[in-house]
Amino acid sequence: MDQFTLRQLRYFEALAQHGHFGRAAEACAISQPALSVQIRELEETLGAALFERSARQVRLTGFGEDVAAKVRDILRGTDELADFARLSRDRLTGRLRIGVIPTIAPYLLPTIIGDLTRRYPGLDMRLRETLTPRLIQELAEGRLDTAIVALPVSEPSFTEVPLFSEEFVLVRPRGDADKPVPNAETLREMRLLLLEEGHCFRDQALSFCKMNSSLPRELLDGSSLSTLVQMVGAGIGVTLIPEMAVPVETRSASVSLARFDAPRPSRRIGMIWRNTTPLADQLREVAEVVRQSAETLAGQTAGATACT
Repeated sequence: MDQFTLRQLRYFEALAQHGHFGRAAEACAISQPALSVQIRELEETLGAALFERSARQVRLTGFGEDVAAKVRDILRGTDELADFARLSRDRLTGRLRIGVIPTIAPYLLPTIIGDLTRRYPGLDMRLRETLTPRLIQELAEGRLDTAIVALPVSEPSFTEVPLFSEEFVLVRPRGDADKPVPNAETLREMRLLLLEEGHCFRDQALSFCKMNSSLPRELLDGSSLSTLVQMVGAGIGVTLIPEMAVPVETRSASVSLARFDAPRPSRRIGMIWRNTTPLADQLREVAEVVRQSAETLAGQTAGATACT
């Protein structure tokens, strides 16, 4: 074989990303032996090993690290070429890779998917839920077309389009429903349950309480909003959750809700994409659909977020 193929480069990127032949093969929708053959042929073409293989893990060699950076550039350019071709069509069709942070995805995605599917019948949505730093990295590398995150991201290479704002709601045990609502200073003295490191919502909650990352021992971390709410229901502490999460996360928990006095803590949600993407105009249309979806959801859940 004298030349490598784009397909081999995509397989290489998947294996570099997942570090495991089985997971990479699943992501590429091919069998593991077929993936192994393609990677071996790519290595033979390039004349050097790209991966160090062990029984449990696959990692890039030094040469593989250098190749990975160039492969990302090649695949990003290829995807942008395909995007240019899509611009000649009347409607947005084909693959659209959307990233969403975990404190939005479970609550907003069902509405977004339905609205976008009705608006763009030929759209093939690929959804990715992960933390903001990972979304930013994958967007910069061309693995995503756009992402829905908390603003600002403040990356000069990205366009930021605000969509909506929402308040944070205090969740505390049901027996505390008649107690005064704590202010930020009082909240610092309570057993505050927060998401683990890496979640932007954690940082926003800490900012409201005027607390830095050097947390007192009584602060407890959770992996999801659902975990935090259930811990509150068990009487372990209190927590903050975004307004859109209230109907889902509190419906089966023994908790009470309260709103803070002004100025209330809140966050601003928006969509981001690369400044260089040829799909900018189409992504602005998608952003408007997402904004309308969020508005619809807010109207549907207004009653559920009435705090007691």
